[in-house]
Amino acid sequence: MPNDTVAPPSAGLPPARRGAGTPVGLPAAGATARQPSLWHLLRPKWQTARARSAAAEQGRAARAVMMGVIGLGFWAFAFGALYRVLSYFKGVEEIGALLAGKLLGVLLLSFVSILLLSNIITSLSSFFLARDLDLLVSAPVDWLTLYGAKLLETTLHSSWMVVLLAIPIFSAYGFAYDGGLLFPVVAIVAFIPFLILPSVVGSAITLVLVNIFPARRTRDILSVITVLAGAGVVVLIRLMRPEQLARPEGFRSLVEFISVLRGPTSPALPSEWVQRTVMGWLTGHFDFLPLYLLWSTAAAFIVIGAMLHRVLYPIGFTKAQESAQQSVRSTGRPSLLARILTPWGTLRRELILKEVRVFFRDTTQWSQLILLAVLVVVYVVNIKFLPLSGDGITFFIVNLIPFLNLGLAGFVLASIAARFLFPGVSLEGRSWWLLRSSPLSMRDLLWSKFWVGTVPLLVLAVSIVAVTNTLLQVSAFMFAVSIGSITLLTFAIAGLAVGFGTLYPRFETENAAQIPTSFGGLMFMMTSVLVIGGVIFLEARPVYRFLTARLYGAPETVDPTEMVVGFGLAALLCLVATFAPLRLAEQRLELLER
Repeated sequence: MPNDTVAPPSAGLPPARRGAGTPVGLPAAGATARQPSLWHLLRPKWQTARARSAAAEQGRAARAVMMGVIGLGFWAFAFGALYRVLSYFKGVEEIGALLAGKLLGVLLLSFVSILLLSNIITSLSSFFLARDLDLLVSAPVDWLTLYGAKLLETTLHSSWMVVLLAIPIFSAYGFAYDGGLLFPVVAIVAFIPFLILPSVVGSAITLVLVNIFPARRTRDILSVITVLAGAGVVVLIRLMRPEQLARPEGFRSLVEFISVLRGPTSPALPSEWVQRTVMGWLTGHFDFLPLYLLWSTAAAFIVIGAMLHRVLYPIGFTKAQESAQQSVRSTGRPSLLARILTPWGTLRRELILKEVRVFFRDTTQWSQLILLAVLVVVYVVNIKFLPLSGDGITFFIVNLIPFLNLGLAGFVLASIAARFLFPGVSLEGRSWWLLRSSPLSMRDLLWSKFWVGTVPLLVLAVSIVAVTNTLLQVSAFMFAVSIGSITLLTFAIAGLAVGFGTLYPRFETENAAQIPTSFGGLMFMMTSVLVIGGVIFLEARPVYRFLTARLYGAPETVDPTEMVVGFGLAALLCLVATFAPLRLAEQRLELLER
């Protein structure tokens, strides 16, 4: 890639005045043409999005209706659950608002970790590996304009999912505490710098790493760093020990308990500033200082990030053009997994082996297993700190909590499936033509992707539920219900992930991390939440009746018909969620093959 940036009006000037040696992305010396504006650089992206939305596609109206119904259902579920919790907090004198503020602080702290990890990965593609960079860095584009355009692009790609999640959360707080007509304005003004700060920090981290390592290797290094950073955030939340707020008797006095509630969760992080701004407005004690800290810090970070970009970006972009080193090793002997899969036949065995090899060759995929392991360990350790002993803790509560925890476990499984199973078809990329031109059955291809993802997911789900239920010492009935429910939910979530990933593929994507945030990924997550909620709803009544009867020593009063109907409908829902998406996906692939 040449380092010269030559503006058209200076084409006829002597070599000494053509800007020889000018770094990429910087205007050439003597250039007099007006520099392209920020909107000029962003306009092609906007026109592409408009063209895709205006393109006439079969089933677009039905897809929009389905998207609207599922989206409204998801928002209504999140809003309703949080509103009930906040309404309860509001009824608690003195400490209700403090508890609501702590809950908002924890939610925003999780948003910070998600945004930081997402921006680190997304900025690598936006600033160094995007297809339009070859044109932009060789054009007479001002370095500050290029930085602003790519920073805004990174922010939008990394933050839109968090924005969708934040809408029902802030709405619930506004309605529960009567925020008034100006509350949406206050929430938006506070949330914008909250989104900008992780984007600037993530882009700066990526820029420094690319200058130290080649960009093709930095993709691998970033994967490990983001996983370790995510593990650090999880450990930070663990060190906060939020379970102590659920057990006030552990404090020496009420004053000590209230002082912990009043203390900041993370005073140096923007999540705390947003929480103080929002809760200050809702409680009538609004303070401009947190809002000032948000905007001033965001402005200062943008300036620092721009200065860093001007100094390091030309060198980093040049290094980004280096190709990665590839090595292939083979021992000539079949692996243990290949020998195990031999009874399945050659075709199915090789398809499964292909999926396993592709997974472990991509560092951005397998390195996230580290974060997954940390999450599992923290989850299991937290079980010991649940307030399930002491005054007021009955047999009913001890056995009801593991059942309600199925919802959280199902959501975790859906998040894992969105990252590992959903992109399976899209990651085939340009090699998809080879699969279509081969005599390979699309059914075999889909089911190979399904089983490769489902078996580890099932082992993880059953292990977590079995270990936690053992620690909680639940009854044999609840143990069986938990294991059976999580097994059915695992198959349902895996079927939805592979199905939606095939119905809405993104073969042209530049970054695998962006695949789960597409339209299909959003549809999958919302559908999974609805299925999880449906299973819990169908099983709730028979479980409640059984636990109530057991509590009062009359298990013979439980109606077996009610249990058969409830658990039967839950199993039927999971089976439909498993096979229906896969069948539709198979038909979709057959149409593509023609």
